[in-house]
Amino acid sequence: MSLRDEILEQPAAARRLLAAADSSIEPLAHELRARRPAFALIAARGSSDNAALYAQYLFAVRNQLITALATPSTLTLYGARPRMADALVIGISQSGRSPDIIAVLDEAHSQGAVTVAITNDPRSPLAAAAAHVIDLRAGPELATAATKTYTAQLLAVLLLSHALDSPTAEDREQVARLPALIETALASEAQARTLAEGHAARQRAVVLGRGYGYATAREWALKLQELAQVSAVPFSTADFEHGPLALAEPGLPVMVVAPRGVSLDAQLALIRRIQLEHGARVLALSDAASVRQLDEGLAVLANLPDWLSPIVEIVPAQLYTYYLTIARGLDPESPRTITKVTKTR
Repeated sequence: MSLRDEILEQPAAARRLLAAADSSIEPLAHELRARRPAFALIAARGSSDNAALYAQYLFAVRNQLITALATPSTLTLYGARPRMADALVIGISQSGRSPDIIAVLDEAHSQGAVTVAITNDPRSPLAAAAAHVIDLRAGPELATAATKTYTAQLLAVLLLSHALDSPTAEDREQVARLPALIETALASEAQARTLAEGHAARQRAVVLGRGYGYATAREWALKLQELAQVSAVPFSTADFEHGPLALAEPGLPVMVVAPRGVSLDAQLALIRRIQLEHGARVLALSDAASVRQLDEGLAVLANLPDWLSPIVEIVPAQLYTYYLTIARGLDPESPRTITKVTKTR
């Protein structure tokens, strides 16, 4: 199965996860509502770390739960034992075989924390280390770059948010629509290909996003790095104004995740500034035609709640990156120097 095949399989993967979710989520929801963790801690690497960033926003906004990203090296390199007994501790890993992520779950379990593994392999060491397992059910992901497992991780995080607090009927209906929405997002393929073919000479880029869209910006940048070998640097749009704005110059490719929502107005001001004052070239991933028309645009579905957007808006970005990789004369099936499973310690 090729990378493109796996991008196209994402609606089916989402349907499989939703169809089987109740069996793993129900006992977890019961424990979470009985124990009410004081905070959440998430251990992850690579694309999984970007799913964890989405969880940071989702849990804080939707569940009022402060969420931190773990620093596994404090355990594996320094031998620290941070106090986690009152936490919900989550390990996110496609393979479930990264020793440092497993170490965080092992320590949390030994302290009596609520532990959850989100993985595509329910027989993995990570799954064995956790009291609860959310099986992504994405099917074998043979391409090196994560695509369908990333969107499945986002969906699993969303289901975990619902386990923390009972969702409304409207929320459940919105989530049930996600496979169809992802399928609709795949219709952006022709537009993504055309844009990418015009950008074959690009070797660097800045990728911006804010709020929920920041996770998408980071994941898009990671795919540009590992597949298209573009030196893509992600920033929160707010952070970009605090120093990195000095990078803005004529012709600099700037990609902005800018759907409608509470962060759009603040992002628009910066987009106009870097375009008009600094001459940067802007590619906006947005559902607002007025934003896409500022320079170049890649359309995403309109009228999505911002907490659902990352699961859908990453799809056009994946397709753009796939075709940019080909346009740059590279093989998307064999990214340079990286492998499917990376075992950091």
